[in-house]
Amino acid sequence: MDDLRLAPTVGIVGCVLYLAALAVPFVLVETPSAVSAYYNAGAFSPLIPGVFALVSIIVLAAGREGRSDPSVAAGASIGIGVFIVALSAVWALTVPESLVLGLTESTLMEHHRWAVVAAGCPIPLGSAWFARALGLL
Repeated sequence: MDDLRLAPTVGIVGCVLYLAALAVPFVLVETPSAVSAYYNAGAFSPLIPGVFALVSIIVLAAGREGRSDPSVAAGASIGIGVFIVALSAVWALTVPESLVLGLTESTLMEHHRWAVVAAGCPIPLGSAWFARALGLL
């Protein structure tokens, strides 16, 4: 098992999972304006960390392939990953539960905000693993 390739790949997969988790309400909820209200109801929109997840994909892939310094890529992606998880957790804690329950009859939406936070966790974990494989941690 090559940790120098597998670890950043875990972070990249975490980014893709995070973006997929953000897309779920667009599939489950029939009204796009309701999804917009859901994402804007918290302290800030989790779509902002979604942009950082896209950046993290590029950073991790560049570090994995040696197109940029792997140690810089690992460190930057740890910071970005922690930022993504922290902002997602703040959003999840500040979204009114009445709004979440009123979106759809699907029980999946009841747990969606926590799934978004959980989907972000592999990003800093894979990045930290990458830093450890590089001998930085």
